Amino acid sequence: MDVRYLSGWLLGLMLLPHVSVAAGKCERLIVTGSPDAPPYLWRDPADPVHLIGASADLLQQVGQDLGIKVEVLYGGKRSEAQNEVRTGRMDMLVDAPLTLAGLTAQDYIHPPLVRNDYLVWTRADSSLIYETPDDLHGHTGALSEKARMTETFDAFARHQLTLERQRGLTQAFQKLLLGQVEYVLAGRYAGMATAQTLGISEDVRAHVQPIDQPGLFLAISHDSACNEPWLRGQLAKKMTELPASGLSEAALQRNLERWKNQLQQPVNAPKQ
Repeated sequence: MDVRYLSGWLLGLMLLPHVSVAAGKCERLIVTGSPDAPPYLWRDPADPVHLIGASADLLQQVGQDLGIKVEVLYGGKRSEAQNEVRTGRMDMLVDAPLTLAGLTAQDYIHPPLVRNDYLVWTRADSSLIYETPDDLHGHTGALSEKARMTETFDAFARHQLTLERQRGLTQAFQKLLLGQVEYVLAGRYAGMATAQTLGISEDVRAHVQPIDQPGLFLAISHDSACNEPWLRGQLAKKMTELPASGLSEAALQRNLERWKNQLQQPVNAPKQ
C-alpha cells in the first residue's frame, strides 16, 4: 500500500471520533426568550413553564432536523430571560435583538430566525400621508411599551418623533380611534390580530412600507456547552434555508390564529 495513502487513511481514521463528538456534543438545547411577543413567542396559558409561538415552532423543527432536543422554557420577563442566557444558565435566546451589549455575552446566528415588520397604522379616514419616517415628524403617535425596535430606530424616534408608550396595543389602538394620537406603530401580525379582535379592522389602515424591521436572532451564550462551531454552522445554514422553505410564513399564520383564539378568551389571554 502506498505510504502516502496509508498515512492519509490513518489520519482520517483518527479524526473520525472527533467529528462524531463535534456533531453529537449538544443533544439538548434549553432556550428562552420574551414571554410577551405573540405571535412570535409568548407564555403557554395551558403550560406556563413553556413558551409557544412561531419562533418556538421553527426552532423546534430545526432541532428535530439536527437531532437535537429543543425545550423553549419561560425564563422570566424579557430582561430576566436575557440574563438567564447571559449567565449561561440557559443555552440560547430565540428572539435576541442585535445590540452591541448582546455581543459581549453571546454569539448571534445570522441571518435572523424571523424579521418583525413594524408598520404605521392610522385611522382609515386619516389624511396623514406616510412614505418615510420623516413624514411622521410633528404628528403624535403611540406604541406598546413592549415594542422592540432596532437601536437605530430608537435613536431616531427619540430625536425626531413624538411617541406615547402605552401598556399594550389595545390601549394604543383605542387612543387612535378616539383621535388622541394620529398613528400607532405595531408589528404587522400583532397589529392585525389586535385590530381583528377589537373588531376595528375596517376602521384602521396599515401602511405597506415598514418603518422598522428588527430581526429576531438566535443567540447562544458564550458559557453554553452547546456553543461550538458545528452547531453554529448548522444553525446558520438552517436560518438561510428557512425563508425560501415557506415554513416561516406557515408558522406565523398558524400562531397568529392561535393567538387570536386566545385573545377571544380574556381569562386565558396573555397580556400583549
